[in-house]
Amino acid sequence: MVLDTDVSGRRDAFNPAELLLAAVAACMIKGIERVTPMLKFDLRGVDVRLTDVRQDSPPMMASIDYELIVDTDEDDRRLELLHQNVRKYGMISNTVAAATKLHGVIRRKT
Repeated sequence: MVLDTDVSGRRDAFNPAELLLAAVAACMIKGIERVTPMLKFDLRGVDVRLTDVRQDSPPMMASIDYELIVDTDEDDRRLELLHQNVRKYGMISNTVAAATKLHGVIRRKT
């Protein structure tokens, strides 16, 4: 894995902030993959969209918003159950949520 640690930046690599966001997204996707068989939840795919708000002084991520977009025919109650499980059992997302505001929604792909 190539990391962007150059002061000038590198377009071909994740910088530390992007790496953190990628870890949160990967954690949520892994959580979905882990709980769908247990819930007998049928899906065709999932997308994760993340937006961060950064603070300059001291430098930190003030908040991270996410949107889980699930391609499924499951009803709204089951969709929310999937979201609850992803939030409850995500090691990386729970760790990040303890350090900053992590807020998100789950919705059906249209």
